Amino acid sequence: MTSGAGPRARHPRRLGPLARLAESTFVDHVGPDGVVVRRGSRHHRKHQQPATGSTWWAPTARGWWIAVLFAVGSLLFAIGSIPGYTDAVGTRADTVTYFVGSLFFTSASFLCYREVVDASSLAQNPHHRRFLVLQPRRIDWWATGVQLVGTVYFNVSTGIAMADNLSAQAAHRHVWRPDAIGSVCFLVASALAWYEVCHGWVAWRPRVWSWWITLANLIGSVAFGVSAAAGYVDPVTGQVHDVDRADTQTLIGAVCFLVGAVLLLPERTEDTSNAPDPSAR
Repeated sequence: MTSGAGPRARHPRRLGPLARLAESTFVDHVGPDGVVVRRGSRHHRKHQQPATGSTWWAPTARGWWIAVLFAVGSLLFAIGSIPGYTDAVGTRADTVTYFVGSLFFTSASFLCYREVVDASSLAQNPHHRRFLVLQPRRIDWWATGVQLVGTVYFNVSTGIAMADNLSAQAAHRHVWRPDAIGSVCFLVASALAWYEVCHGWVAWRPRVWSWWITLANLIGSVAFGVSAAAGYVDPVTGQVHDVDRADTQTLIGAVCFLVGAVLLLPERTEDTSNAPDPSAR
């Protein structure tokens, strides 16, 4: 048992990547009395500081901004993929809608990454926060880092899509390919976030907000992946493989992300003062 207060990340004691991954989903919190309490890594970072403001309005809280920014980005992606929206506003406005939405995604993902980094920095030195860290043994570091990279690829894809008269090869290389890579990143990040909450690949925790959040995001990421496959751009003809299916799957994915973003709000303000972390059972 370690003396002194503060969280301590558990170090892998077993061999194998899955074993190390499972170990990284927990954090040992050492109280002033020396008692070690096991918490899930997500629970630890989300509730390291007392929640401020109300569930629906807390502009001084980073967690509130993460939820709002993800919600706005998801809403814009959903609007951009609604049938008839392009016909109503034009192709240019539609691509701008996606691009602006991707910026909101990137802003929210950056704050998620900062949340993870600050949680680890505060655990080691509460007076010194770092930005660039390398923590390959932490599942939340991988999840938020990969997600952030994916949003940047979406920035590139949606940004270049706003250009006029793109050649077929340019559309394939600079619009579809970054979109496909971004979708893969989202799928990987969502799978890691799901594993972090479940402490494995399968779990049934319908009373836990984080379980619903990561489930919604995982389903949304799968839909985005299907959309990327359906939206394949032929580098010779410039034809999209299946426009309707791509739009439909984007809409499904965006709605799932919107649900996950809204659920971040009650997760942020849930009462954890006396109740044990349900995900650590």
